[in-house]
Amino acid sequence: MARPPATGSVIVPDWHESAEGKEYLACILRKNRRRVFGLLERPVLPPPVAIDTASYKIFVSGKSGVGKTALVAKLAGLEVPVVHHETTGIQTTVVFWPAKLQASDRVVMFRFEFWDCGESALKKFDHMLPACKEKTDAFLFLFSFTDRASFEDLPGQLARVTGEAPGVVRMVIGSKFDQYMHTDVPERDLTAFRQAWELPLLRVKSVPGRRLADGRTLDGRAGLADIAHVLNGLAEQLWHQDQVAAGLLPNPPENTTG
Repeated sequence: MARPPATGSVIVPDWHESAEGKEYLACILRKNRRRVFGLLERPVLPPPVAIDTASYKIFVSGKSGVGKTALVAKLAGLEVPVVHHETTGIQTTVVFWPAKLQASDRVVMFRFEFWDCGESALKKFDHMLPACKEKTDAFLFLFSFTDRASFEDLPGQLARVTGEAPGVVRMVIGSKFDQYMHTDVPERDLTAFRQAWELPLLRVKSVPGRRLADGRTLDGRAGLADIAHVLNGLAEQLWHQDQVAAGLLPNPPENTTG
């Protein structure tokens, strides 16, 4: 698989914090709360700032309990479950994210459709995994900083996907980074993994999001700041992959390691 682009080479990384970026973010917020979108819904922008939408399907993979459902909840601005419950069946969640392209200064609305399926359901029903993988644009592989076995399971997962879908974007996310003081995955192991696989590796915290003044409602804008690096990272990898596939960018040398 082609090497991923350097961070910040495709998407302007801090654009969401600019005045222009905040204007676009207003369409996915309502009174500082994140808006929730169904499969057929989309943000409404005023005509002067109408932009194109790029849609992608993303399968979230990882051992039971690593925080797949919690990650998707954070990305969507929803409450993070306090107690772990195995996801029954397939759960789909739509997240919109505006981002500015480095090369053209063009703003694109990225539509990410996350597919999350519980490990038990995947093992019990043969049709679940093929449904999750069908026409998938990206795989998010999760491990938990508090679960060594979930990290050691990554190479096997990656090898299987590389064989089945060699052109699909792959990213690795370490969850529960807020518990890093109790980590089972030291930094030297992360460095060795990155050198071997040459994949983006991001860290996310699994703590509940910040609240508005009422103490109950999630602060949508603060929540976006907490997960912008993940959404920007996804947008960057997927847009770059599309440009390479369309012949608009040269295909970098293949990664033959791993």
